[in-house]
Amino acid sequence: MVSFCIIDSKSSPWLWGLLLAVLVGSGCQREEVRVYRVAKDPAKSGSPGMGQAHGQPGSRLPRLEYQVPSGWEEVAAGEMRLASFKVQEGSSAADVGVFPLPGLAGGDLGNVNRWRSQVGLPAVTEGDLAKLAEEVSIAGSPGRLFDLAGENPGSGEKTRILAGILHREGVAWFFKMTGDDALVAKNKPLFVEFLKSMRFTSPQGELPPDHPPIDGMGAMPAAASGKDGGAGKPAWAVPATWKEVAAGAFLISKFVVNGPNDVQAAVNVSMSPGDGGGLVGNINRWRKQVGLSEMGEAEIRGQVAELETAGGKAMVVEITGSDPQSGKPAKILGAIVGQPGRTWFYKLMGDAELVAREKDAFIQFVKSARYSNAS
Repeated sequence: MVSFCIIDSKSSPWLWGLLLAVLVGSGCQREEVRVYRVAKDPAKSGSPGMGQAHGQPGSRLPRLEYQVPSGWEEVAAGEMRLASFKVQEGSSAADVGVFPLPGLAGGDLGNVNRWRSQVGLPAVTEGDLAKLAEEVSIAGSPGRLFDLAGENPGSGEKTRILAGILHREGVAWFFKMTGDDALVAKNKPLFVEFLKSMRFTSPQGELPPDHPPIDGMGAMPAAASGKDGGAGKPAWAVPATWKEVAAGAFLISKFVVNGPNDVQAAVNVSMSPGDGGGLVGNINRWRKQVGLSEMGEAEIRGQVAELETAGGKAMVVEITGSDPQSGKPAKILGAIVGQPGRTWFYKLMGDAELVAREKDAFIQFVKSARYSNAS
């Protein structure tokens, strides 16, 4: 059996833009350890082994240990995730993520109905929820498992979602596998064993990038609720071709942009207290999302352009890479607007040609934003 130890640098505990993973304890034997820096290349292993993910110092979020099923490849966790895996069989693929969220995180009914919409199924009522849930053991505690099969509303492909939910000490833990219907169904026994293998231990570590602090009290961060002492959704001019959709937790707003041949891009707008992890940390996080390695501060600053906006100076970057899942060309346009005590983040990400086409619209959108209580 192989143990995986995750090592990375420390960040300020109260910022959202944290890097995943701190130095693990002494439970690994030197000759069996493989060391990875999550900020760079993800771990690659085709065989089962022990994985570890970490909670934030002072957040009461513990270290999470688990058994990686055979055939699952552990990859960089990405936004909002504590752990992430890829399952590939021929042309069929599935994605697995572990998401810790504060409090009720929208409630089980709201989350199940959101997942149902992702596979083209109608919403259900609270009374139906108990009938749909399967009892499952997660980290030795009673949890609920939902098996949702349908079609991707965009592509029409048969899609299935397996979702496990565990409520523990003021945190809602979500374990979700999404992908090709047949492949996910085949992996259901492995997914259930994965849930059973979970173990919560200490010491604590750090949350994923873009994840707000979890204080154990079940409170949603102010920005997620649109309240941050007066700074809710800015007033802005939204391009006519952009469609606003449900933002979800920890985003101020979200827009979808559709292009020819069913290609798509998304615009995410969020706000963080302080510097939100800083210019270099956030741009390197965006680079990883399109399969690129980290760059040094001097290189990054050489690629950043300044933009005058209604709400202050913005730092704008354009990043071209590929979609880690499909391998197709992908692009990110990112803008960071710093204000006293807070930072706003704008990200347009998706098909490379579509993002390039929407560049001018994105720039005008960022320039038009006017913020409440902005000095």
